[in-house]
Amino acid sequence: GVPQITGNSSLYELLAALPAQLQPHVDSQEDLTFLWDMFGEKSLHSLVKLAEELRSKPPSSDIRELLKLLSKPNLKALLSVHDTVAQKNYDPVLPPMPDDIDEEEDSVKIIRLVKNREPLGATIKRDEHTGAIVVARIMRGGAADRSGLIHVGDELREVNGIPVDDKKPEEIIHILAQSQGAITFKIIPSVKEEMPVKEGKMFIRALFDYDPNEDKAIPCKEAGLAFRKGDILQIMSQDDATWWQAKHEGDANPRAGLIPSKHFQERRFALRRPEVQIQPLKISNRKSSGFRRSFRLSRKDKKTNKSMYECKKSDQYDTADIPTYEEVAKYRRQPNDKYRLVVLVGPVGVGLNELKRKLLISDTQHYGVTVPHTTRPRRSQESDGVEYTFISKHLFETDVQNNKFIEYGEYKNNYYGTSLDSVRSVLAKNKVCLLDVQPHTVKHLRTYEFKPFVIFIKPPSLDRLRETRKNAKIISSKDDKGTAKPFTEEDFHEMIKSAHVMESQYGHLFDKVIVNDDLATAYSELKTTFDRLETETFWVPVSWLHS
Repeated sequence: GVPQITGNSSLYELLAALPAQLQPHVDSQEDLTFLWDMFGEKSLHSLVKLAEELRSKPPSSDIRELLKLLSKPNLKALLSVHDTVAQKNYDPVLPPMPDDIDEEEDSVKIIRLVKNREPLGATIKRDEHTGAIVVARIMRGGAADRSGLIHVGDELREVNGIPVDDKKPEEIIHILAQSQGAITFKIIPSVKEEMPVKEGKMFIRALFDYDPNEDKAIPCKEAGLAFRKGDILQIMSQDDATWWQAKHEGDANPRAGLIPSKHFQERRFALRRPEVQIQPLKISNRKSSGFRRSFRLSRKDKKTNKSMYECKKSDQYDTADIPTYEEVAKYRRQPNDKYRLVVLVGPVGVGLNELKRKLLISDTQHYGVTVPHTTRPRRSQESDGVEYTFISKHLFETDVQNNKFIEYGEYKNNYYGTSLDSVRSVLAKNKVCLLDVQPHTVKHLRTYEFKPFVIFIKPPSLDRLRETRKNAKIISSKDDKGTAKPFTEEDFHEMIKSAHVMESQYGHLFDKVIVNDDLATAYSELKTTFDRLETETFWVPVSWLHS
């Protein structure tokens, strides 16, 4: 159905019919496509329609004005300029290749980077075999990385027109540091295919303090990233087995910095502390500060206490115990989840029991404590399962063998201990379980089941201890009719020393430190921490999110 052209066909119809009419006379498919495109052009149709409208209707004042405008020389000139401009080709014209190009240098790249105050974000080294200066690493998110023009393995020939082949890497770094504004590099690109860049999805918690300026091994101090114990870092690259690239989580600056890899840091740490390998982790030959429990023993009793893993692992030293980094993820307690176990740690006499008691009294429905096991006979006013769970010596020893106890010890020929099941029973009642233990047992509680939040209760300075504890008493042993004696100067020194040892050995496991200077202040800080724990998001070990 090709529209036929008759005498009274409109211009518009004529236009639509043209390509079909011309089809027999056109040789190539290409020309035909061109005709269809040209005559099917929307703007052409609009123009024709406009012309017909103007021609067919009796001219109104608007139409007359439009015709008059369109015939004015200046408007005609404007349309003509528009057409001329539209037809021009604006592709850049490259200058002809110079004739004196050295055959060797056909792969040289000239790169111009504009550098503000920030460093370039690349490190260089001298290739051991060829002696050439090459790009050793590109820092993720730095100026060089964002430009996409410089790659690892590229050979550096000139910087700002200065040849670098006779210079030491330090001298080149100095030239770069001095340069402001645009820097021109002459580079021979590396032939190696680069691996695609993966965005850092891994987050770690740092378990030690790090200052790159004090690290003799770091390849470039300026490229290092300083961090403190407890900081959350986002790992941007693990391409290098020795030096990872990382940035502080939530930091808006896109540039990554160098940090020692986990493996490298563990190796260094193990080499630095040979004495640790010699000392087994036996508790029995240490001055024990006794139970940290309602049945705690004072320093003076010097009785042993053990954690559930002590007997098995006492003599081996494992690199897994070296605190470097821990992979973490965000966790937020859901309304039907069990509460996280709250572990309180601190030296004898610091006031841990008082704080625990205040919390319990504040809401007995919400907080709970474990009931310890003992092998001593029940006294007349006691009821089983309230003050203690009373069990036989044989059963107690079997449970110890089966690792049922978090912590246990012996006092006046009777055993006392806290079992894992006693923690589970508090959590099963939908209560927050408050547990205080020796710091060395904390790591065994760090499981998917308990997801513990560890709070270290720390003593204030010696002067403040003398001031705040002058009327207080230290309880020697609950079970011995609770003989409470006033604090001695020795108690204060022991408390501070003990706190220092706890913090230096186990500080990387503490989620929060509260100084118990003034009881009311420490309590309100503790209460706030508990409330946050139930509603807010926290970083926890990745393993806690999947059992």
